[in-house]
Amino acid sequence: MKFSIITPVYNCSNQVREYLESLSLQTYKDFEVVIVEDGDKDRSDKVVQSFSEKLNIKYFYKQNTGVSFRRNYGITHCSGDYFIFFDSDCIIPNHYMELINNELSNNFVHAYGGPDKAHQSFSTMQKAVSYSMTSFFTTGGIRGGEKKIDKFYPRSFNMGFSKKVFETTDGFPEIAMNPGEDMILSIEIVKKGFKTKLIKDAFVFHKRKTNLKKYFRQIYKFGFVRYPISLLYPETFKIFFIFPTLFVFGNIILILLAIFIHYLFLIPILLYIFTIFIDSFIKNKNLKIALLSVITSFIQLFGYGFGFFIALCKRIISGKENFLYKAKKFHD
Repeated sequence: MKFSIITPVYNCSNQVREYLESLSLQTYKDFEVVIVEDGDKDRSDKVVQSFSEKLNIKYFYKQNTGVSFRRNYGITHCSGDYFIFFDSDCIIPNHYMELINNELSNNFVHAYGGPDKAHQSFSTMQKAVSYSMTSFFTTGGIRGGEKKIDKFYPRSFNMGFSKKVFETTDGFPEIAMNPGEDMILSIEIVKKGFKTKLIKDAFVFHKRKTNLKKYFRQIYKFGFVRYPISLLYPETFKIFFIFPTLFVFGNIILILLAIFIHYLFLIPILLYIFTIFIDSFIKNKNLKIALLSVITSFIQLFGYGFGFFIALCKRIISGKENFLYKAKKFHD
């Protein structure tokens, strides 16, 4: 197999430099890199050019398009037969491509995904966000590499699929539901009969958002789009999708009971805070990260829970068909 790595870019030349540097250090070299940019404030063309002697790299500028358009556009300009996707805010471990080549050579699947971790160079905020996105006590640990019981649905920050998958599915759905378009593609891949797999050791270091406001907005969108996707594909709905919403209202009720009846109603909340703090401290061995992890974990659950709840309310008010139409334009 020859691998093609496709990455959409938007106004982030510094991130791109670090990302491309990590690709240039791969122990396995038989791959090409395709960068498709959409943004004019912080162009990455000069950064990409500086890696032309280290990487087999192509650069394209495609103005005023969404992330799915950029990914699909990149695929059409690839020469490989297996496509790998990373976000531009990722750092790829040196062994990643060698591991993928060995894994797919020995146990081929048409689509795979991998988890994400925090790099030692990340800021305190980035490490706390990484914890809340991957912890068992917030997301069930799926994004951190824990095995799922049923089918695995890869996400576009770290995923790959074969040329046959692209020819069968036409790639990422070119709709305005961002985030969510990668989940729709993964569902379609499974529906078309292709086998998917979580490759636990194929992790990337994912920087994510660097302030609490941006992080909340991102997680709110994740929760919001989960509901319309569940309407489009009812078979993918799982009862634990509503747990963050129950968590939100459960906390609100407990706080009200503590205010008006007895302070002991705060004990469940305090126990959860203690659990998050201890778990993060054990994993990160840093008091500041552990304290900040409590905040980011509550943002994770409250953001997702509110997003899912607001989507449900809008669906009730506007009706199913009208809601789905609006949901596809959500990021606007």
